[in-house]
Amino acid sequence: MGDALFPTPTGSRVDPRAIETIFERLDEVGAGTIAVDLYGHIVWISEKYLPLLGLTRVEEGVGRDVEEIIPNSQLRRVVETGEPVPLDLMALGDRQLVVTRMPIRDDDGRVVGAVGFVLFDRVNALQPLVAKVLKQQSDYKLMRDKLAQSRRRVALDDYIGNAPAIREVKRLTGRAAQLDSTVLIQGETGTGKELIARAIHDNSARADHTFIGVNVAAIPETLLEAEFFGTVPGAFTGADRRPREGKFQLTDGGTLFLDEIGDMPLALQAKLLRALQEHEITPVGSSLPIRVDTRIIAATNVDLEEAVRAGRFRRDLYYRINVLPIRLPPLRSCPEDLEAIAQHLLERLIATNGFPRRTLAPSAIDILMRYDFPGNVRELCNIIERAVIISDGPILTEADFAGLTPSAASLAAERSLGEAVDDFERHFIRDALRATGGRVEDAARRLKLSRATLYKKIAKYGLSSRLRD
Repeated sequence: MGDALFPTPTGSRVDPRAIETIFERLDEVGAGTIAVDLYGHIVWISEKYLPLLGLTRVEEGVGRDVEEIIPNSQLRRVVETGEPVPLDLMALGDRQLVVTRMPIRDDDGRVVGAVGFVLFDRVNALQPLVAKVLKQQSDYKLMRDKLAQSRRRVALDDYIGNAPAIREVKRLTGRAAQLDSTVLIQGETGTGKELIARAIHDNSARADHTFIGVNVAAIPETLLEAEFFGTVPGAFTGADRRPREGKFQLTDGGTLFLDEIGDMPLALQAKLLRALQEHEITPVGSSLPIRVDTRIIAATNVDLEEAVRAGRFRRDLYYRINVLPIRLPPLRSCPEDLEAIAQHLLERLIATNGFPRRTLAPSAIDILMRYDFPGNVRELCNIIERAVIISDGPILTEADFAGLTPSAASLAAERSLGEAVDDFERHFIRDALRATGGRVEDAARRLKLSRATLYKKIAKYGLSSRLRD
């Protein structure tokens, strides 16, 4: 075995004697060993591995792409990412092999190949260990379920990001938590409206009382009044013989979050307005009002001012709930925060679902940065979860997000022409700033804009403030 086994960058080397010694030791404790070079070509196979691979001589495999011999091999991925896979199951024909994979590095720490070896050629050899792991997982789930019964309070830092628009949201959320005024949260679907509502409640003087979120659009119109204000016995045909408390009574002293309030029927809007103004409600079937102390946080993804003009929303109710407006920015307007948000979502998915540990490769971040996310953070979370489920390796790469390209039709359905133009301009300016290392003067010259105009557009789109003149 010589240096030529692992092609290395000029000036670096791999000690062939050390490599050979490592291979021999691995082969002694396992059921077979194989090594590949920087290009995924097989450079070494142990004799005891040959029967498992269906080979009779080492020469039959050396020099070939590893996937030709082991279709499910992940050694090329280990070479590309430089990350080991300490323990994994690999299908080889009708067998399930227990394998481990490690990168091979030169004296300068650069990856020049990878080695994989079979710990056991039958999964049942790990039965005692598997039983122990399953027991630990069961105990962990039980403990996690008990902890979930006492919901963790949401902090302002749970709203990830440092873009100007996000900092403003955090500032207003902190201010809303100190007051007891009605709040209107506006933003596209998936931007985190309920997260902000919970943060306001959990950091307010009402934090020890009940928080209930209601999606107005998800409740049949005929049931909305009873859902909010409760009922008395026999209020209508089929009604319970016992009184039923509504959401206002259940959140007395706490916070009621009304999501999609723009879809509330006009008749119920009048009763909601009275509840907000008089701090009292009247259950269905009763003539006696009940005093309540409930804070309202409303949210919508529609333009309420336009709904008022169209007669779909009461003007007086709009003014009553719009005391402290908080507008959440879409994900596409905060590209500098996308990586931090994605990493946070990935860590949360791993912690809450028990997924194997994963990290995001730079190539994965790049492809996410090129997507506009019409579904915002909720869509990003779903995409990352899907990538975690389908990925076999510890690092999510560009391949795990293949096909993440919105069609022109889907974008047109979500956005107006003006919004599409703004998105194009935002990306165009961001790319120019990246290309010039954040130098505004150079970027302005590149875009054929005055420096003052470029600064205005940078502020308009909330682009990075880490710029150089």
